[in-house]
Amino acid sequence: MSDQITRVLKIHPLDNVLVALQELRQGESISYNGEVYVLAEAIPAKHKFFTHSLVRGEEVIMYGTLVGKAEIPIGVGERMTTKNVKHAAAPYGYRRVSYQWTPPDVSKFEGRTFMGYHRKDGRVGTANYWLFIPTVFCENRNLDVIREALHNELGYAVTDKYKAKTRLLRDWYLRGLDVSALDLRLEESVVPVDRLFKQVDGIKFLNHEGGCGGIRQDAAVLSKLLAAYADHPNVAGVTVLSLGCQNLQLCDFRNDLLALNPNFDKPLLIFEQQQSESEEQLITDAIRQTFLGLIEANKATRQPAPLEKLTLGVKCGGSDGFSGISANPAVGYCADLLVALGGKVLLAEFPELCGAEQSLIDRTVDEEAAHKFIRLMTAYSESAERAGSGFHMNPSPGNIKDGLITDAIKSNGAAKKGGTSPVIDVLDYTEPATKAGLSLVCTPGNDVEATTGKAASGATLILFTTGLGTPTGNPICPVIKVATNSKLAKRMADIIDIDCGPVIDGMKSIEEMGEDILSYCIQAASGEVVPHAVRLGQDDFIPWKRGVSL
Repeated sequence: MSDQITRVLKIHPLDNVLVALQELRQGESISYNGEVYVLAEAIPAKHKFFTHSLVRGEEVIMYGTLVGKAEIPIGVGERMTTKNVKHAAAPYGYRRVSYQWTPPDVSKFEGRTFMGYHRKDGRVGTANYWLFIPTVFCENRNLDVIREALHNELGYAVTDKYKAKTRLLRDWYLRGLDVSALDLRLEESVVPVDRLFKQVDGIKFLNHEGGCGGIRQDAAVLSKLLAAYADHPNVAGVTVLSLGCQNLQLCDFRNDLLALNPNFDKPLLIFEQQQSESEEQLITDAIRQTFLGLIEANKATRQPAPLEKLTLGVKCGGSDGFSGISANPAVGYCADLLVALGGKVLLAEFPELCGAEQSLIDRTVDEEAAHKFIRLMTAYSESAERAGSGFHMNPSPGNIKDGLITDAIKSNGAAKKGGTSPVIDVLDYTEPATKAGLSLVCTPGNDVEATTGKAASGATLILFTTGLGTPTGNPICPVIKVATNSKLAKRMADIIDIDCGPVIDGMKSIEEMGEDILSYCIQAASGEVVPHAVRLGQDDFIPWKRGVSL
């Protein structure tokens, strides 16, 4: 019996499906909880099979809630697929519920601190970056030129090894040697330029495609987003490049910045190309003044800070059938620990909360916030439907292949990242998190748009769970990759920081894994470990135009 139980899992007592934790053969008898199920077909790991016969239109229950409906008659032991099940989610609304939460035991973490950068407004950064912002896409090329110069000469380049590989290919070609026989894993050693400013963790560039040419509302939202990044506690100073004639005017950016933080006092260097003598002068002045700013930023040092000063964003991408039962619940337990310690947690990706709305509404302590969540979800869903799409189309081919058959299955698993604590606030895109506890943030499910939005709301670390692997990062907020399974963690070891496979294998509990994750977060926040996304320079930044993005 115990051997059988480790091979399958029933997530909730009400479920009429079981999850295969490993490959199951056709005709095999599976014993679970005193019942025996004969498999009508082979069930790949991460997929589900039915424990009851269903007629067409009957509800499919997983995570204890509606996740789909049978499209055709389904027999016991049959595998759930897109052919026999279609997405369905229960309706939701506000109902006055007195949600009771029992915080986890935080005795292992009480009194712990992290080494962060203290800002004058009381916030604490987990990193110390200098930030370049273009107000319009016309300045992207100038940013690229400046990036090349500063990164190469100040020791921030992350592409040196690839330059060495290319150089070796060139040399072999010029010598008439067989380039196809060259083993590029044995390239010449690369001696990186020593980082000049030891206390400046990076110089980051927010290249984007907005600021002009679109609708004025897009420029207005972009302005608030860029202001939020400039004001972020992980940012020491900002250099802004503007063309001059674009929709997003410098005065709009300044006004949004002061509206967000009336006491903003970081170095803010602004250069407008249409007021400059030449492009060379613009770039030269930007480099010179930024260099002087970096000298000042380098005077900052890490100092102890309580864990309540952390703001943790939780995100999933490249999800699989194990996401909702290993990495996401473990991250959720980590989130509960941080909330119990007085910190902030941000759960976003509204298209991936479809089907989990009611439980989140019932956990929302403020009625006005609950109604705000309902308004945002409803408006978002309706905009997708008007475009001929919908939340039901959110699962990608990779999600479906690895067991996430409907959006409601994906969403109920995704919501596990937020843990079980009360929802203290609901934030629209770019709104800052100001209250301790769990906040819901309206963003797309799109990996980069979501991480971009979390950082704008104040995340100083992001936990990113993945079952299939993804290279997503963020320019100013360290992103920590958490694998749902050990095969992925081993196969993509260069991008995965934490392996939650031991949960699937029965070697660790969700609680133990969650504690491990929080311990890693403390190290990352202190600069003691560098997450792979940071090491690899995965500085992804995509503003959301508030159009249909799932």
